[in-house]
Amino acid sequence: MIRFPMLALLGAIAFPAFAQPPVAVPTLPGTAIAPPAQVQPTPPAIVTPPPVPIPALSPAQEAWANGWLKTGASQGLMARQKASGPLNGQPLISALLDRAKALSTGRVDTADFLDIWALRPAAFDPRPSLAKAVSEDRLQAWANGLTPPYAGYDMLRRSLTRYEAIRDKGGWATLTATSAPDAVRKRVAIEDPAVKPDEKLTDVLQRAQKRYGLNPTGLLDARTLTALNVGVDDRIAAIMANMERWRWMPRTLPVNRVQVNIAAAVLTMFEGDQPVSSMRAVTGSPDNATPMLTSSIHSIVVNPPWNVPMSIAKRELFPKGRATLIRQGYKIIKTPEGGERIVQPAGPNSALGRLKFDFANPFAVYLHDTPSRGKFSSYDRLASHGCIRLEKPVSLAELMVASSPELNGQIQNLIDEGKTQRVSLPQEVAVYLLYWTAFASSNGTVSFRADPYGWDKLLAAKIEASSRRADPAALPAPSTIASKD
Repeated sequence: MIRFPMLALLGAIAFPAFAQPPVAVPTLPGTAIAPPAQVQPTPPAIVTPPPVPIPALSPAQEAWANGWLKTGASQGLMARQKASGPLNGQPLISALLDRAKALSTGRVDTADFLDIWALRPAAFDPRPSLAKAVSEDRLQAWANGLTPPYAGYDMLRRSLTRYEAIRDKGGWATLTATSAPDAVRKRVAIEDPAVKPDEKLTDVLQRAQKRYGLNPTGLLDARTLTALNVGVDDRIAAIMANMERWRWMPRTLPVNRVQVNIAAAVLTMFEGDQPVSSMRAVTGSPDNATPMLTSSIHSIVVNPPWNVPMSIAKRELFPKGRATLIRQGYKIIKTPEGGERIVQPAGPNSALGRLKFDFANPFAVYLHDTPSRGKFSSYDRLASHGCIRLEKPVSLAELMVASSPELNGQIQNLIDEGKTQRVSLPQEVAVYLLYWTAFASSNGTVSFRADPYGWDKLLAAKIEASSRRADPAALPAPSTIASKD
């Protein structure tokens, strides 16, 4: 097992990143050749077993179950708790099964996902565990084990309760550029309990700006005003959406993994559930969203050429004219079909920089270096065509090959050779591209990021719609989130 060393790499949490077809390059230290395909025998027919029978609930169990079903809003499964009468018998069993599945794998059915939400929860059948819990009279323990086993989810759940209380008290006032300092302090203090009445306003604002992922100037600038004036209902929608994404995650994560927060444009290396180090990244622009997905990084291409995708070539490069492209170092190559494609040779000016981290996915996205470094100093780093550009790719590559005697410490030497070659990792490294726009700290404050792709509001609306379909007997209740769509 690879263990990422605790290197002093990187920092904390300039140009489009480009997708390209796979490149045929030499492989280091060697590539296994797959054996010829074998004719497989016809598999036997799969017989679906009958559903597991669930015993009848006792009156005490029915009372507890009806009370538990009234906690859906506290788990982010609906914007407001719905009023409904007590259930019993089969309707109660059906409601328990539905709630169990919603808490374990998400309220929204995968059939209602966007294609770009390629992170899909594992299948889950709650019937066997419910039947066991009823027969052993352990319904509460069963229910407690349904939610994601991550501190990130639990802290958002607690924060949701706080923001619902804020909403029920009327939310917060809208600020303007001329708002009095006391009004600004009062507004920030609603979300940040650490604010003191006599605290310097610049300190109050800097802390708020850090929570919003903004440049911590300590000034009430336009971006800070915009973040402070986001309504409480939209903040609740963001928390609900992120809780739902936690429910899509597997119940156990690889010990060693690379995790990208698309919305925050940050890459983090994890050992277990603990971050080891992180670096800034550049992720997809609102018009070129980076997909949510999970895969495994299997190799690194050193000194990669860039085979320009035809969509980018037609939209951005061919209009410049052939002479300009050739002068800029591009090659225009004839295709077998009689058309043309553009290739940018490997080198210091390649859009992919010196390293490309490959992992299988249907979107042709990957992690890569870039010669354009200026964007990493910006607080607005959503600017690529969907790939993820890395602030410190050499450091990441060294972490991934550290267990290989032949490759450890050799990444820069391979780059300096100037040849295009593929380095096979000693062990594949899991990679997760995730969209976290709300995450809570242990003291109860929530950090928010802008919703550049509009996925929070869309997902919150889908959660609400799915909840209504799952509970047709519930009395209708107003939903601010749903009414905005």
